[in-house]
Amino acid sequence: MRTRVKICGITNLEDAEISVTAGADTLGFIFVPQTPRYITPNVASEIIRALPPFITTVGVFRNAEHKVIENIATRTGITSIQLHGTESPEFCTQISLPVIKVFELQNEEDLQTLDDYNVNAYLVDKPKSVSDGTINLELALKARDHTKKLILAGGLTPENVADAIRYVKPYAVDVASGVEYKKRHKDPNKIKAFISAVRQADEARTERWKQ
Repeated sequence: MRTRVKICGITNLEDAEISVTAGADTLGFIFVPQTPRYITPNVASEIIRALPPFITTVGVFRNAEHKVIENIATRTGITSIQLHGTESPEFCTQISLPVIKVFELQNEEDLQTLDDYNVNAYLVDKPKSVSDGTINLELALKARDHTKKLILAGGLTPENVADAIRYVKPYAVDVASGVEYKKRHKDPNKIKAFISAVRQADEARTERWKQ
Protein backbone atom coordinates (compact mmCIF):
# COMPACT_ATOMS: atom_id res chain seq x y z
CA MET A 1 0.00 0.00 0.00
CA ARG A 2 1.25 3.45 -0.88
CA THR A 3 1.07 5.95 1.98
CA ARG A 4 -0.10 9.36 0.79
CA VAL A 5 1.89 12.43 1.83
CA LYS A 6 0.44 15.83 2.67
CA ILE A 7 2.76 18.80 3.07
CA CYS A 8 0.83 21.37 5.07
CA GLY A 9 1.33 25.03 5.81
CA ILE A 10 2.31 26.03 2.27
CA THR A 11 2.80 29.80 2.07
CA ASN A 12 4.63 30.35 -1.21
CA LEU A 13 4.92 28.93 -4.72
CA GLU A 14 8.54 27.79 -4.32
CA ASP A 15 7.67 25.52 -1.40
CA ALA A 16 4.67 24.17 -3.30
CA GLU A 17 6.75 23.33 -6.36
CA ILE A 18 9.50 21.73 -4.28
CA SER A 19 6.92 19.57 -2.48
CA VAL A 20 5.27 18.44 -5.71
CA THR A 21 8.60 17.67 -7.39
CA ALA A 22 9.66 15.61 -4.35
CA GLY A 23 6.51 13.50 -4.66
CA ALA A 24 3.92 15.01 -2.34
CA ASP A 25 0.34 13.97 -3.09
CA THR A 26 -1.39 16.83 -1.34
CA LEU A 27 -0.65 20.40 -0.30
CA GLY A 28 -2.31 22.09 2.66
CA PHE A 29 -3.17 25.80 2.92
CA ILE A 30 -4.08 27.21 6.32
CA PHE A 31 -6.89 29.77 6.32
CA VAL A 32 -6.90 30.34 10.08
CA PRO A 33 -6.02 33.99 10.83
CA GLN A 34 -3.46 34.75 13.55
CA THR A 35 -1.73 31.39 13.08
CA PRO A 36 1.94 31.12 12.02
CA ARG A 37 1.27 29.62 8.58
CA TYR A 38 -1.83 31.59 7.63
CA ILE A 39 -2.16 32.33 3.94
CA THR A 40 -4.61 34.70 2.29
CA PRO A 41 -7.07 33.26 -0.21
CA ASN A 42 -5.62 35.46 -2.97
CA VAL A 43 -2.08 34.13 -2.52
CA ALA A 44 -3.32 30.56 -2.18
CA SER A 45 -5.30 30.95 -5.38
CA GLU A 46 -2.20 32.08 -7.29
CA ILE A 47 -0.21 29.09 -6.03
CA ILE A 48 -2.96 26.58 -6.77
CA ARG A 49 -3.41 27.86 -10.33
CA ALA A 50 0.30 27.25 -10.94
CA LEU A 51 0.25 23.63 -9.74
CA PRO A 52 0.35 20.69 -12.16
CA PRO A 53 -2.79 18.56 -12.57
CA PHE A 54 -3.67 15.69 -10.22
CA ILE A 55 -2.26 17.41 -7.12
CA THR A 56 -4.94 17.68 -4.48
CA THR A 57 -5.19 20.77 -2.30
CA VAL A 58 -6.63 21.08 1.19
CA GLY A 59 -7.92 24.20 2.90
CA VAL A 60 -7.50 24.14 6.68
CA PHE A 61 -10.13 25.92 8.78
CA ARG A 62 -10.93 26.17 12.48
CA ASN A 63 -14.46 27.01 13.64
CA ALA A 64 -15.11 29.12 10.54
CA GLU A 65 -18.62 29.85 9.34
CA HIS A 66 -19.98 27.66 6.59
CA LYS A 67 -20.29 30.56 4.15
CA VAL A 68 -16.66 31.58 4.79
CA ILE A 69 -15.42 28.09 3.99
CA GLU A 70 -17.48 27.81 0.84
CA ASN A 71 -16.44 31.27 -0.33
CA ILE A 72 -12.73 30.57 0.10
CA ALA A 73 -13.09 27.17 -1.55
CA THR A 74 -14.68 28.79 -4.59
CA ARG A 75 -12.09 31.58 -4.78
CA THR A 76 -9.03 29.36 -4.41
CA GLY A 77 -9.99 26.11 -6.11
CA ILE A 78 -9.05 23.90 -3.15
CA THR A 79 -10.33 20.36 -3.53
CA SER A 80 -10.86 19.31 0.12
CA ILE A 81 -11.65 20.91 3.46
CA GLN A 82 -9.86 20.14 6.74
CA LEU A 83 -11.71 21.14 9.90
CA HIS A 84 -9.46 21.64 12.90
CA GLY A 85 -11.89 22.99 15.47
CA THR A 86 -14.99 21.90 17.37
CA GLU A 87 -17.13 21.51 14.26
CA SER A 88 -20.10 19.21 14.83
CA PRO A 89 -20.90 16.10 12.80
CA GLU A 90 -23.86 17.96 11.33
CA PHE A 91 -21.68 20.90 10.29
CA CYS A 92 -19.32 18.57 8.44
CA THR A 93 -22.15 17.16 6.35
CA GLN A 94 -23.04 20.68 5.16
CA ILE A 95 -19.72 21.18 3.36
CA SER A 96 -19.91 20.67 -0.39
CA LEU A 97 -16.33 19.38 -0.74
CA PRO A 98 -14.74 16.25 0.80
CA VAL A 99 -14.08 16.79 4.51
CA ILE A 100 -11.12 15.79 6.66
CA LYS A 101 -11.93 16.12 10.36
CA VAL A 102 -9.12 16.54 12.87
CA PHE A 103 -9.16 14.75 16.22
CA GLU A 104 -6.64 15.56 18.96
CA LEU A 105 -6.06 12.34 20.88
CA GLN A 106 -5.42 12.54 24.61
CA ASN A 107 -6.93 9.27 25.77
CA GLU A 108 -8.97 6.30 24.57
CA GLU A 109 -12.23 8.12 25.27
CA ASP A 110 -11.37 10.50 22.45
CA LEU A 111 -11.42 7.59 20.01
CA GLN A 112 -15.14 7.15 20.47
CA THR A 113 -15.70 10.63 19.04
CA LEU A 114 -14.56 9.40 15.63
CA ASP A 115 -17.66 7.24 15.42
CA ASP A 116 -19.89 10.32 15.65
CA TYR A 117 -18.61 11.65 12.33
CA ASN A 118 -19.23 10.60 8.75
CA VAL A 119 -16.42 12.31 6.85
CA ASN A 120 -14.05 11.42 4.02
CA ALA A 121 -10.95 11.09 6.21
CA TYR A 122 -9.99 11.30 9.88
CA LEU A 123 -6.78 13.11 10.85
CA VAL A 124 -5.41 12.25 14.29
CA ASP A 125 -3.04 14.71 15.92
CA LYS A 126 -1.47 15.31 19.30
CA PRO A 127 -3.17 17.85 21.61
CA LYS A 128 -2.21 21.50 21.17
CA SER A 129 -1.00 21.48 24.78
CA VAL A 130 1.76 19.02 23.84
CA SER A 131 4.47 21.09 22.20
CA ASP A 132 7.21 18.47 21.94
CA GLY A 133 7.35 14.90 20.76
CA THR A 134 4.99 13.00 18.52
CA ILE A 135 1.40 11.86 18.66
CA ASN A 136 0.69 8.89 20.92
CA LEU A 137 1.19 6.11 18.40
CA GLU A 138 -0.68 3.54 20.49
CA LEU A 139 -3.80 5.73 20.39
CA ALA A 140 -3.28 6.38 16.68
CA LEU A 141 -3.09 2.65 16.03
CA LYS A 142 -6.35 2.09 17.91
CA ALA A 143 -7.94 4.83 15.79
CA ARG A 144 -7.53 2.53 12.81
CA ASP A 145 -10.27 0.37 14.31
CA HIS A 146 -12.63 3.29 13.64
CA THR A 147 -11.65 4.20 10.07
CA LYS A 148 -9.69 2.96 7.06
CA LYS A 149 -8.95 6.54 5.97
CA LEU A 150 -6.66 7.55 8.82
CA ILE A 151 -4.27 10.46 8.37
CA LEU A 152 -1.43 10.57 10.88
CA ALA A 153 -0.02 13.90 12.07
CA GLY A 154 1.66 15.35 15.13
CA GLY A 155 5.41 15.83 15.40
CA LEU A 156 6.37 13.81 12.34
CA THR A 157 9.85 14.36 10.88
CA PRO A 158 12.11 12.68 8.31
CA GLU A 159 13.71 10.82 11.22
CA ASN A 160 10.58 9.30 12.77
CA VAL A 161 7.97 9.02 10.02
CA ALA A 162 9.08 5.58 8.80
CA ASP A 163 8.73 4.07 12.27
CA ALA A 164 5.34 5.75 12.67
CA ILE A 165 4.12 4.27 9.39
CA ARG A 166 5.37 0.82 10.24
CA TYR A 167 3.56 0.95 13.58
CA VAL A 168 0.27 2.63 12.66
CA LYS A 169 -0.03 1.84 8.92
CA PRO A 170 -2.05 4.97 8.15
CA TYR A 171 -3.69 5.90 4.87
CA ALA A 172 -1.64 9.13 4.81
CA VAL A 173 0.81 11.24 6.81
CA ASP A 174 0.69 14.99 7.33
CA VAL A 175 3.67 17.24 8.08
CA ALA A 176 4.25 20.99 8.41
CA SER A 177 6.91 22.15 10.88
CA GLY A 178 8.82 18.88 10.56
CA VAL A 179 10.04 19.87 7.09
CA GLU A 180 10.78 23.56 7.74
CA TYR A 181 14.03 25.41 8.35
CA LYS A 182 12.00 28.24 9.89
CA LYS A 183 8.31 28.98 10.24
CA ARG A 184 6.55 29.51 6.90
CA HIS A 185 9.55 28.24 4.91
CA LYS A 186 10.08 24.62 3.92
CA ASP A 187 13.49 22.96 3.73
CA PRO A 188 13.88 21.19 0.34
CA ASN A 189 16.24 18.59 1.80
CA LYS A 190 13.87 17.80 4.67
CA ILE A 191 10.94 17.42 2.28
CA LYS A 192 12.93 15.03 0.10
CA ALA A 193 14.13 13.08 3.13
CA PHE A 194 10.62 12.90 4.57
CA ILE A 195 9.04 11.55 1.38
CA SER A 196 11.97 9.18 0.84
CA ALA A 197 11.46 7.77 4.34
CA VAL A 198 7.76 7.28 3.63
CA ARG A 199 8.48 5.39 0.42
CA GLN A 200 11.11 3.21 2.11
CA ALA A 201 8.59 2.31 4.81
CA ASP A 202 6.07 1.42 2.09
CA GLU A 203 8.59 -0.80 0.34
CA ALA A 204 9.35 -2.61 3.59
CA ARG A 205 5.62 -3.19 4.15
CA THR A 206 5.24 -4.56 0.64
CA GLU A 207 8.16 -6.95 1.06
CA ARG A 208 6.76 -8.29 4.32
CA TRP A 209 3.37 -8.77 2.66
CA LYS A 210 4.96 -10.82 -0.15
CA GLN A 211 6.77 -13.14 2.25
